Amino acid sequence: MNSKAEQYDVIRKPVITEKATMASENNAVVFEVAIEANKPQIKEAVESLFNVKVKAVNTTITKGKVKRFKGQLGKRKDIKKAYVTLEEGNTIDVSTGL
Repeated sequence: MNSKAEQYDVIRKPVITEKATMASENNAVVFEVAIEANKPQIKEAVESLFNVKVKAVNTTITKGKVKRFKGQLGKRKDIKKAYVTLEEGNTIDVSTGL
C-alpha cells in the first residue's frame, strides 16, 4: 500500500472528543479508521501522511447502536477507532484540520 488515496481510505477522520483530548496529553492521537484496516496499515498510513514516527497502535471496534428511524428499527454502523501513540517529539495537530 503506497498511494495517498489508499492511505486516506484507511484513515477516515480524527476523533475529537473529551477522551481523545485526554489521550493527546499522553502523546496519542485518535482516528476513525476503516473497519478492515489492520495495525501495520494504520501505522504506515499515519507515518507517511503526517511525517511522524509511530510508537504503538491500539484499536477498538464500537458496535453500532440499534435506533429507531422514522418508526422503523435500524442499526448504526460499527466504527473502528485507532489510538496512535507517537514517539517523543512528534505531534499531530488535529484541531486545525487535515
